[in-house]
Amino acid sequence: MNIFIGVYHIIRNIFSLPNKIIGSSKQKKIEKELLDEQKKRQEKLLQETVGTVSSTSKVNELLEDKKVDKKDLITFNYQVKNDAGKIIKSSFDAKSMSEVEAFLTNEGYEVIKIEPKKKNSLDFNMNISLFGSHLKTSELSFALTQLSTYIKAGIPLVDSVRILAKQTENLSKKKIYEKIVYDLVSGESFSTALENQSNVFPRLLINMVKASEMTGDLPTTLDEMSDYYTSIEETKKQMIAALTYPSVIFIVSVIVVAFCLIYVVPSFVKMYAETESGLPAITVFTIAASNFLSQYYIIIIVVLAFIIIGFILLYQNIKSFRRTVQVILMKTPVVGKIITYSEVSMFTRTFAQLLNHSVHITDSMAILSKISNNEVYKEIIMNTLDTLSKGGKISESFRGHWAFPVVAYEMLVTGESTGQLGTMMEKVADHYSNLHKNAITSVKSLIEPITIIFLAFAVGFILLSIIIPMFDIYGAVGSMG
Repeated sequence: MNIFIGVYHIIRNIFSLPNKIIGSSKQKKIEKELLDEQKKRQEKLLQETVGTVSSTSKVNELLEDKKVDKKDLITFNYQVKNDAGKIIKSSFDAKSMSEVEAFLTNEGYEVIKIEPKKKNSLDFNMNISLFGSHLKTSELSFALTQLSTYIKAGIPLVDSVRILAKQTENLSKKKIYEKIVYDLVSGESFSTALENQSNVFPRLLINMVKASEMTGDLPTTLDEMSDYYTSIEETKKQMIAALTYPSVIFIVSVIVVAFCLIYVVPSFVKMYAETESGLPAITVFTIAASNFLSQYYIIIIVVLAFIIIGFILLYQNIKSFRRTVQVILMKTPVVGKIITYSEVSMFTRTFAQLLNHSVHITDSMAILSKISNNEVYKEIIMNTLDTLSKGGKISESFRGHWAFPVVAYEMLVTGESTGQLGTMMEKVADHYSNLHKNAITSVKSLIEPITIIFLAFAVGFILLSIIIPMFDIYGAVGSMG
């Protein structure tokens, strides 16, 4: 036992865990009381939920999103000095100034100044909160892996989160972890601490952590969620990699064509105007396009900006418009496959994660409806909930639907009939993830030559429209000679 305690303190020193708390008996007593209160709450939760995990109403109560009442919290601006002597300015939400002071002291900071935020004043960290206030998918995945590793090594959860906070250089992200530490020390569960920052952490992660707190297997859940978000990040990178090169070529093409029309073509217009011979149709068209672009390019840019902004606002705020766009894209020959494969992979992988953690099917569908951004799949999920409420099967809502491939449907039926639905959904996710990767590669190899051909055609068209009249002029001059 003494050896274990020694190893534990060595680990704490390696990661620069707050040593000042050990030297302060008063602060140590406060933290011990808060941790005891947290333990009592967790034991009470387990007693209430034991034997009722399979109950739909109880799981609904535990898994539904709750809005945290923050009316009793006050924002305090503070200035502290860390172990390295660096001055840190930030802000924190708490019930009282003494709580902020105790928390900062326990975290190893030397408190310089704490004061309530004045009304209509800016936070100390406002300049950084506008950027990087959210965790990227890759950062979230890595943080979950670290937490799981620390917990498996015997480090308490609150100390594990402290390590994440101390190793984070970005102040706004450090504040995210510090808020979790504050909630944990105050007696809140880990899922509640995450839910208090629902604008930072995904709904799926919050609900999966809630389920793991009932089963007592948090590290496994953290590992699985890390793998889940890693797969999502890989899919995003594949899409970005596939579209980056063609997008650059297309933008360069537009810039080159616009430059030629605005600055190159007009220099030849005066020379052609002095000739009495008529200009070919290709040259007349190019000159007309050049004149139009030169005179109205500002209006064109403004109109395009309004169209793009209007499209984005309509897509984000009007459900029917968003659904129409999604249906059109999903039924487009090449693009449709990529979107469908991605949506099926995402849906089945998330569904498998929920099922494998003993979340009731009805509750899984309710969570999926909140996570998905595709209105077509939201409709399928809502139809599934309606079917389940009438005693039907999941597969009934997916049968024959154009957005759900036949292979995925057959595997869904097989998993439903054999009682291995979670396992079958994992296999479906892996299968369509591979199809999605192959489809992106194919589209990338197709788009690249198309964009290059477009650039060559546009520039060649302009050059021909300029060169052809020159031959006519040279011919006329030669005949005169």
